[in-house]
Amino acid sequence: MFFGAKSDAATRMLTQPVAVLETGVYRGPHYYSHTPMVRIMLDLGRMEDWPSSELPGFAEALLERLPGLERHGCCYRRRGGFVRRLRDGTWYGHIVEHVALELQTMAGSRVTRGKTRGVRGRPGVYNVMYAYCHEEPALLAGRMAIELVDSLLPEELRGVTGLDRVAEADGEFNFERRLEALRRAVRRCALGPTTQALVDEAGRRGIPVMRLNEGSLIQLGHGRHQQRIRASITGKTSLVAVEAAGDKDFTKRLLAESGVPVPKGVVVRSADEAVAAARRLRFPLVTKPLDGNHGRGVTTAIRDEAQLRFGFDQALREARGRSVIVEQYFEGRDHRILVVNGEVVAVAERVPAHVVGDGVSTIEALVEQVNRDPRRGDGHEKVMTRIRIDALVEEYLSRSGLTPASVPEAGQVVMLRPTANLSSGGTAIDRTNEIHPDNAEIARRAAAIIGLDIAGIDFMAPDIARSVRDTGGGIIEVNAAPGFRMHIEPSQGAARDVAKPVIDMLFPDGARGRIPIVAITGTNGKSTTARMVKHVMRYTGCTVGLTSTSGVYVNDQLVSPGDATGPKSARMVLRDPTVDVAVLETARGGMLREGLAFDAADVGAVLNVSADHLGLKGIDTLDDLADVKSMVVESVARRGTSVLNADDSLVRRMERRARGRIAWFSLNGGDDMAKWLRDHIEQGGMAVVREPGEEGGTIVLHRDGRREVVMQAGDIPATLHGMAAFNIANALAVVAMCVAQDVPLLTIKSALGTFQSTYEQNPGRLNVHDSHGFRVIVDYAHNAAGLEALGKVVAGLRHRYRRSKGVISIPGDRRDEDIVEMGRIAGTIFDELFFREDPSTRGRTRGQIMALLKQGALEVGHDTDAIYLIRGEEEAVAAALEHALPNDLLVITPSMVEQCWKQVTSFQPKPARARPLMTAVA
Repeated sequence: MFFGAKSDAATRMLTQPVAVLETGVYRGPHYYSHTPMVRIMLDLGRMEDWPSSELPGFAEALLERLPGLERHGCCYRRRGGFVRRLRDGTWYGHIVEHVALELQTMAGSRVTRGKTRGVRGRPGVYNVMYAYCHEEPALLAGRMAIELVDSLLPEELRGVTGLDRVAEADGEFNFERRLEALRRAVRRCALGPTTQALVDEAGRRGIPVMRLNEGSLIQLGHGRHQQRIRASITGKTSLVAVEAAGDKDFTKRLLAESGVPVPKGVVVRSADEAVAAARRLRFPLVTKPLDGNHGRGVTTAIRDEAQLRFGFDQALREARGRSVIVEQYFEGRDHRILVVNGEVVAVAERVPAHVVGDGVSTIEALVEQVNRDPRRGDGHEKVMTRIRIDALVEEYLSRSGLTPASVPEAGQVVMLRPTANLSSGGTAIDRTNEIHPDNAEIARRAAAIIGLDIAGIDFMAPDIARSVRDTGGGIIEVNAAPGFRMHIEPSQGAARDVAKPVIDMLFPDGARGRIPIVAITGTNGKSTTARMVKHVMRYTGCTVGLTSTSGVYVNDQLVSPGDATGPKSARMVLRDPTVDVAVLETARGGMLREGLAFDAADVGAVLNVSADHLGLKGIDTLDDLADVKSMVVESVARRGTSVLNADDSLVRRMERRARGRIAWFSLNGGDDMAKWLRDHIEQGGMAVVREPGEEGGTIVLHRDGRREVVMQAGDIPATLHGMAAFNIANALAVVAMCVAQDVPLLTIKSALGTFQSTYEQNPGRLNVHDSHGFRVIVDYAHNAAGLEALGKVVAGLRHRYRRSKGVISIPGDRRDEDIVEMGRIAGTIFDELFFREDPSTRGRTRGQIMALLKQGALEVGHDTDAIYLIRGEEEAVAAALEHALPNDLLVITPSMVEQCWKQVTSFQPKPARARPLMTAVA
């Protein structure tokens, strides 16, 4: 039996081990939550039969490793909630979720939200999801969580497939070693304190944040309103000013010539030159690199030639060039004054690294004790830096007759360095409220003279509360890209919110750095609607970024071809600094794969929901599909607008989840209007409807109790004089979206009046070509609803043409019933059918798609002799073009729109082109 836990345990069937089926990252709002999360799909296998309550010792062993799990509230939303679940009995996936969260927190990346959900129709399969701050360590935490949980199971139940395990030297799971690796990953990915403070402040202001590289280059805001930062260097920081501040000798001369108190000094290139300079300047002196930073290579309070030569050597090691500054030493305390946009926002006194003796420990041991402070870390990862004993420390100790092995008396303060930089282990005391106005003015002037928007002024003064014009002292350096650590979390005194004035400078008057985002989803019509919106917005003079099935566009320039309906393409538009408005076609696939690329849309529209892509990625029903599409309107900003199709029952149900105000659109206006919609209008709500009439009827806007005629539907060329009802519906949605963005009705009317279904303006959507003696319509009708809508257009044209012919296909990853239904619809529309399939059949055997399409056509009584099965899109299009006779109507539904259109336009009819076709062409 298993570990003696239950008398009936031996009767349980040992099935397959736990398996990792999929791993993904949701980078924005997604199907399960608005919080970005990592998703791991697990098949629990045999662990489906083993809740935690039936694993003796498991909970105790897990809590011993992760005592922080006691804090997790879980569904009880109070401390100890998860532990209660653990003891009462919960399952493997849920445990992995909480372990992954806790591991990230232990590694220094605190996160709290997660959820585990069963996959419908797949018993024992779960999506385990948990929040994250940084992707790389979050994925590592998920893997480590699975391995940790597995290692605590009884031997008989262990085992995970589909997981890339980390090789351990002894073959065993080493928790401490793996946790340290996770901590290193967090440190590697984490932003520095300065950048993180600015990102946090932007988040509080509702300003979007995008990390542009693995370092600290950050975009704040979207499109034209974006600003970029790298730590405290901003897009407004002058390169000339940065270079000036980097040349310390030039900085001093520039400040001195403007009456700012600075120490006298010279630039030398050898130790002998330094000694000669000392004779003129007189001790005490300072040596430092001409182009250094962070206090590296700086030696202060030099009082003799030996110390001077040592200081020169230390400075030379850190100098990028071969030049060293020798300058007068200002007696006093070291201060950093932070100037932002011409104002002093914080002042800190910097205390050099030091230890306090206890009468027993050596200086080296005391340093080790100080470094145990959890606030200290390596480099700039924490608010203070660990102290390191190096040659400069040893030299400075030697001035007092000490070494690292010396034992100071109890209470004796031993300074380890003459410089007070935090990067070398120093500490900070806030002095913001104590600075004398003269000193503040000197600092402001120095920043202005150098030309820095953000400057760290190193200021020596015996007492910062007294003017240096009375006490002596002054500015010893002006620094570009100053760190904020000492101000955000000083060792003593009040913390200063120094990020706020920086964000105020970049985004004045409370601006949030956002551009209007119009997000459009639905089963059909997304591309045409998005292109219509772009066309209207162009009439307002805006630069419009568009994502669509044909690529990413900025205005009319194609910047990235291909299907661009996912979050990656949306981010491309939002990063573009020229874009005023983003119009984003938002497809199901990207939402399921990665979530949305934005946190909030100004306008979200759901055009319709019909059967397509069912049976994929856990979306099995129309209700499931509607839930995915509703993400777009659930992510609308509070003051935004959700545009919904009143004629679609699934879309109507989204009203309760949609955010912002609701604007409906409907083809059934006038006397045909639904009562509930009429009530909405009478209550002052917004709706755009088509009232009956000639050539497609009249487009009417209702808002605030007013009825306004927009235009005749037939005046929009893309509606084919009102015959293409689906494009009228698209236009209704466009009017609603553009009105929501305060576009004048006259502008909307003028723009829609010039929107045509040409290949140039709307590629692959009802494109007409009439140059071959027969009409060709190219339309991307790739599902049943789209083909049915196209069929209504064909029906309206039938009386003008001899025979209708259709080149039809459907992707192979659709369900059998969807493919057969496509064949049925095609069979009722066209006299002759050319069924095709692409080389990529998406998992199906060759010929299966065409066979199912033919089956559907035959079920509705189509003539079998008028059905042709042709492998390959190019071959099928060529055959149909060759077979077409004068006054025929040929409809092609391509996958590769550009190639198909070139094939149609370049076709050269032959004098006698009509000939019998085989029922299959290889």
